[in-house]
Amino acid sequence: MPLSSPSRGPRALRALRGRVDWYIVALLGTVGLAALLPADGTPAEALGIATKVAVGLLFFLYGVRLSPQAALGGLAHWRLHLPILLCTFALFPLLGLALRQLPESVLGAEQATGILFLCLLPSTVQSSVALTSMARGNVAAAICSASFSTLLGVVLTPLLAALLLSGGANGTVPFSMGQVTDIVVQLLLPFLAGQLARPLLVEFVTRHRMLTLVCDRGSILLVVYAAFSKGMTAGIWQRTSVGRLLVLLALCCALLALILTIAAKGARLLRFDREDQVTAVFCASTKSLASGLPIATVLFAGEEVGLVILPLMLYHTLQLMVCTALARRLARRAPEPAEPAEPRPAPQDAAPRTDVAPGA
Repeated sequence: MPLSSPSRGPRALRALRGRVDWYIVALLGTVGLAALLPADGTPAEALGIATKVAVGLLFFLYGVRLSPQAALGGLAHWRLHLPILLCTFALFPLLGLALRQLPESVLGAEQATGILFLCLLPSTVQSSVALTSMARGNVAAAICSASFSTLLGVVLTPLLAALLLSGGANGTVPFSMGQVTDIVVQLLLPFLAGQLARPLLVEFVTRHRMLTLVCDRGSILLVVYAAFSKGMTAGIWQRTSVGRLLVLLALCCALLALILTIAAKGARLLRFDREDQVTAVFCASTKSLASGLPIATVLFAGEEVGLVILPLMLYHTLQLMVCTALARRLARRAPEPAEPAEPRPAPQDAAPRTDVAPGA
């Protein structure tokens, strides 16, 4: 008797494709490539220019894709969106400040700054909407909330970083006007240009989703490679022990678990219906890797950027895995949509009437 059926292999491979997030695999592969073949010298300078162009293109596409009318229109549901925004831009930063107070023997200066920077970022649009849809939540509210969070994050994240991060991983370098200029030139101006070009380009961008997806994710992979190449050439990985990396992973797990718990309990206390509870949980707990990496390359131009973005990459990977499992669990518990009642057949007389004249 054969040990396995010939069809089992392809079937298992198809199941594996459905479970593996190949974007996370690509991110980890990019980190490995930077560790084996880091860019240095002239290639590093060319990579720096390409990264700046990619960051500008990424925020230009954000401006084209995000509808300000849709995001601002979501304010009508302020009772849902206000707690989400407070969680994103108030509760998260407070937790990040608390974690930054840990002794340096537990968490290095760069990693502590990276956790605080993670807590300053806006919610992610794509993951929030996808997870809400998977869990049968209020998708329209998720689109409005996550879009408005991203719009605010373009301005609020750099401002909060200026106030709380002091411009450097060690907290000693003041936030300079040069960094403000870089933020305006590389982030705000391309975003505003995208908003102005939106009437002309939004149909093209909508029709060519694969092109925008390649630009979006390709830009992020380029930023990751550049950031970790700087770290490798500067030798900063020698300052990160396995034990400290495990501590960082544990802190990211604790942060995600705490935010998910607070968001879920808060939504119930505010007496949101089930769909809005789902939206609140996923929009309040996720953080945007797509926005975070470009902003990090502007704020942390030195070699410490590789360690600063490490908490963001760990948290992003965790949020995808944990929130996907949570969304599937919520979907199984969701009530099935009510089916329309079948029309009842017209009542028929028990016996034919004989009192009607023929032809009546």
